[in-house]
Amino acid sequence: MREPSLLVAQITDIHLFAESDKRLLGLQTLESFQTVLYQVKDLERQPNLLLLTGDLSQDGSAESYQTLQAMVQPLGIPTYWVPGNHDDPAVMAQVLKRSPVSDQKSFRAGGWRFLLLDSCVPGCVYGSISSASLEWLDAELSQFRDEPTLITFHHPPFLVGCDWMNDIGLQNANELFAICDRHPQIKVVLFGHIHQEFYRQRNGVHYLGTPSTCIQFKPNSSSFSLDEEQPGLRLVNLFPDGSWESAVQRTLYVCEPDLTAAGY
Repeated sequence: MREPSLLVAQITDIHLFAESDKRLLGLQTLESFQTVLYQVKDLERQPNLLLLTGDLSQDGSAESYQTLQAMVQPLGIPTYWVPGNHDDPAVMAQVLKRSPVSDQKSFRAGGWRFLLLDSCVPGCVYGSISSASLEWLDAELSQFRDEPTLITFHHPPFLVGCDWMNDIGLQNANELFAICDRHPQIKVVLFGHIHQEFYRQRNGVHYLGTPSTCIQFKPNSSSFSLDEEQPGLRLVNLFPDGSWESAVQRTLYVCEPDLTAAGY
């Protein structure tokens, strides 16, 4: 019989505001996020942990992170986070640290090692992982060679097929890949930012992008374009032998985004 898995829920690009009723391109982000949390709560099997992979806030306000903390707390699920380009990492560190939310960036669960990276460049939409963070990543991987590893950060390390996103992804992906190539225990890399589902395999590592809990970007679009797909999250089953399974789940939330929007 196969050993039990660790169930991870990835939730990303929430874009909360200080004001609870504020909308992003026609969609009330607090309401859509609440719908995703209801879906998590209604799962037949509750996740063992939550990974929040950036753009948790739209305005970087303490109030938005306090709202987030209050919304995930009743689930009682260990929750970990990384910042996105709309976030304020300093404010996040002050607010998002009360159990079950943790600011740990290296931890072990279910026989897997989890390594969380900050890919944000202050004041920029694009991302880059600092030299110090890359050195830390390499050192952590060297220390835990025998543990299957999941890495997460906000920005995509690949072009995703949307021309308008070509310049806003991870700018130093090759530096990341050079480290990944030296450490075969890396199995899965999760990221957000692209507000759509994405999959790519490179040298045995599986790279997964995940829909937002709010507005969705239209795949394969040449210019900024919203999609009518519903908000979602990703579930990942991690097995002690290093194998894994994953699927995106969409909510039943009725979205009416401003499809004429040219950006945000």
